[in-house]
Amino acid sequence: MPIRTAALSVLSTAACSLLLSSAVMAQTTGTAPKNTAPGNMPATTESRDTRDTARDTAGDTSKLVRADRGFLENAAQGGLAEVEGSKLAEQKASSADVKSFAARMIKDHTMVNEELTKLASSKGYTPPKEPSVVQRTELKALSALDGERFDKMYASRIGVAAHEKTVKLFQEAAKNAKDPDIKAFAAKHVPDLEQHLQMARELNKKVGNDK
Repeated sequence: MPIRTAALSVLSTAACSLLLSSAVMAQTTGTAPKNTAPGNMPATTESRDTRDTARDTAGDTSKLVRADRGFLENAAQGGLAEVEGSKLAEQKASSADVKSFAARMIKDHTMVNEELTKLASSKGYTPPKEPSVVQRTELKALSALDGERFDKMYASRIGVAAHEKTVKLFQEAAKNAKDPDIKAFAAKHVPDLEQHLQMARELNKKVGNDK
């Protein structure tokens, strides 16, 4: 047999042995040789984006855009803070005007909060059930005051400052919300909130917080 032919025969035999060894190893370990070329990845492999999306939306079955969810979250927290602060005013305020304003805020914001919760639920979103961390801190500071000092802080913070933020929040949602029901909800309550802000500014002057 010519030397070249003999060499090819030896190489062929070696290649066959290598392939047989790979097959035996695959059967023994239960794994097949990896093939990570594009288009050959296993069908069960998740992309990083898919895992991140699943993690971000865990517990939230809504299809609302982020801005609309943000509005519902902030509006819910603001409304809850308004009610809690006004309940403190019913207990601690020394001014009859403050107590009257607080009673109106409890009534109106409780109604809006309930409406918001139903709307959010219909969209598959569960809004917060308590004020934000910052709002809770402010409420705690407010609860430590009494009499005239309480009246001034309540009128300034829960009255004017909180309503300025809330009016702006609702006005923006009334213009820019993507969900038509959320947009209508925001627009519906803008006039009442603007009235609350005007009342709060008048109250602020009555308790001696003239600017």
